[in-house]
Amino acid sequence: MPASVFYDCFCRKNDPPLSCITQNSFTVGDIEQLLEETDFKGFPVIVDRESQRLAGFVLRRDLNIAISHARARDEEVVSASSVYFLPHPPRYPPPGQPPALSLRHIVDKSPIQITDAMPMETVVEMFRRLGLRQTLVTHNGRLLGIITKKDVLRHIATLANQDPDSILFH
Repeated sequence: MPASVFYDCFCRKNDPPLSCITQNSFTVGDIEQLLEETDFKGFPVIVDRESQRLAGFVLRRDLNIAISHARARDEEVVSASSVYFLPHPPRYPPPGQPPALSLRHIVDKSPIQITDAMPMETVVEMFRRLGLRQTLVTHNGRLLGIITKKDVLRHIATLANQDPDSILFH
């Protein structure tokens, strides 16, 4: 079964939309709000909303640590400070703006990803052999979604005719 079919099977109507971070349009306050409103372990970083081009992946824990360290060492980093995940962020903020915060160092620029045409058997085997917690699903470099370990375990349970909700997740 192609991953796109698998991904469609697990996109339930009550699932929250995919939470992504853009390379250069978030503020410290936006990131803090995202962290407060979600419990995701990480977030895809995309170039922009229009293209949905994948630029990397950043862990929740790393975002929390980087922002708290930045606030502790630089009193000028405030909620309105722009956050950049770009390789070469602007050197100086626009006039009247607080200093920007560069978090490019915490981005995994080559996260494990699969295409939407990859057979599901291969995806399951990747999770088994590599011990993955998630993989990003792309089509021609454009982010489509995320498949998590929990999704793969549910898929395996469904194949074994078990109730997917009865599986214990660690």
